[in-house]
Amino acid sequence: MGDSVSLDKLAETTGVEKDTLKAAIEELTEIYNNDDSRGITIIRLDESYQLCTKTDLYEYVRVMAEKRTRNSLSNAALEVLSIVAYNQPVTRSSIEYIRGVNSDGSLARLLEFGLVQEVGRLDAPGRPVLFGTTEEFLRCFALSDLTDLPKVEKTLSLDEMADRNQDQYAMDITGEGEEGKLYIHPTEDETEVPQFDEEEM
Repeated sequence: MGDSVSLDKLAETTGVEKDTLKAAIEELTEIYNNDDSRGITIIRLDESYQLCTKTDLYEYVRVMAEKRTRNSLSNAALEVLSIVAYNQPVTRSSIEYIRGVNSDGSLARLLEFGLVQEVGRLDAPGRPVLFGTTEEFLRCFALSDLTDLPKVEKTLSLDEMADRNQDQYAMDITGEGEEGKLYIHPTEDETEVPQFDEEEM
C-alpha cells in the first residue's frame, strides 16, 4: 500500500497554489467516484491525499494480492485506542486512570501497528510522553480526520453504574463531564492499578 501525499508537498512539487490543487483534487475525486469503469478513487487523510482502490473492489484485489497474515487487536487494545482517539494528546497514566488497569501491553501493540504515536511531552514533573493517533489510524477506520469519529451518546451516570456493578470503570471521552460516559470492563488478563486523584496524574 502506498503512502499519502500532503497538500503542502504537492504545492511545493508542482508550484501550484494549495487552493487550486485542492479544487482539482476534489474535481478528480468526483470524476472517479461517478465513473463505475474506474477502479480507483482519492481519499483525504487530514491534509493529505492518497490514491486507492474503491472499497467495493476490495475483495477482487485481496484475492489477487499476496496473502498476508492478518493481525487483530484485542478488546483491551481497542479500548486503549478509543481512549487515545477521543482524548488525545493523552499520557499513559491518564489512559490507565481511565481504564483502571495497566495498559502497557495494549499501548505497545498499538505503537507496533502504527495506530498510535508519541506526539510530545506534557509540561509537568517527569515530562510524561503524550500519545495520539496516526494517519494509519485514519486510513484503517476510513476517517478523513478526527471530526469523523462517531459521537458518543449519554449512558448511565457514574452513580447509577456503581449501583449496578462496582467493578466497572467510567471514561469521559466527550469532554462534557457527566454528559457522556463510556464504561469499560477490565479484561481477565489485566491487572488493576490503584485509583488516584487527577492532581496526582
